[in-house]
Amino acid sequence: MPVHDWTLVEAGIFHAFHLSWLGHLQDTLNGGLLPQDFYALAEQHAGHYIGDLLTLHVSLPEAEPPSPPHTESGIALAEAPPRVRLKLTAEEVARTRRRSLAIRHVSGHRLVALLEIASPANKDRDASVAQFADKAVSALEYGVHLLLVDLFPPGSHDPRGLIGAVWDLVNERNETFSVPADEPLTLTACRAGPPVEAFVEHLRVGANVPDMPLFLQNDRYVQAPLGITYEAAFRGMPGFWRNVLEGQSRDQA
Repeated sequence: MPVHDWTLVEAGIFHAFHLSWLGHLQDTLNGGLLPQDFYALAEQHAGHYIGDLLTLHVSLPEAEPPSPPHTESGIALAEAPPRVRLKLTAEEVARTRRRSLAIRHVSGHRLVALLEIASPANKDRDASVAQFADKAVSALEYGVHLLLVDLFPPGSHDPRGLIGAVWDLVNERNETFSVPADEPLTLTACRAGPPVEAFVEHLRVGANVPDMPLFLQNDRYVQAPLGITYEAAFRGMPGFWRNVLEGQSRDQA
C-alpha cells in the first residue's frame, strides 16, 4: 500500500494508527516469522518523549549472563545483504553519549531489538529529537539492534531526519548523511555491531511501504513485514480519516 501524508492529520490520529500498526506487527512476527526462541511485545512508555516500542526478547538459562543470543534461523547477512538504498558504517559508538535506557532482564528474557515508529512528538522540539537520539544510541551501545520507521519529513528540529540525529551521535568520523528532498520519509535498520551499520531506505509519499531487515543478531535478520501490516492498520482506521489521507477533503469525508 502507498504510504500516506501523515502531516495532513493531527498527531492523535497518527497515534491511533501507530498503536494499531504495532499490534499487527506484533501478531505477524509472533505468527511464525520470528525464530522459536524469540518473541515480540508491544510496550508503552509514559512521558512526552518516549514512544511505543515493539521489543524482541530471547529466553536465557537463569544462571547464564546476558550475552548476545545465537540462532541459525532467519536470513544470513553474508548470504543475503539487505537490498536498500544506502548503507552507513561507523567505527564505534561514542561512549560519552550514554543515557539511561530500560534494557530489561525479566525472568531471563533479554531485549535484543527495538522497532520504533516515530511520532510527531519525537520531532516537535530540539529536546525531543535529542532525547530520541540518545535513547537510540544507548540501545546500540548495549548491543540492541534498532529498526526506525520515520514517516514524517525532516523539520526545523531534525533537518536530516531522526536517523540523521542518531547518526551524528553514532558516527565519530562525521560522515555526512542527508535526506533527499523528493523522498523525505526514511526507514533505517541499524545493526548494533561492532561496527554499527545502518541500512537506509528513503520514500516519497505515495510509494509502497517496503519490508525492512530487523536484526536479531549481528549476522542474522528477518524481514519486518511493514507493508502488509501498514495496510491492515490503515484499513482499520475510521473511514472519515482514511478519506482525508487518501485525498478527499474533510467536507467530502
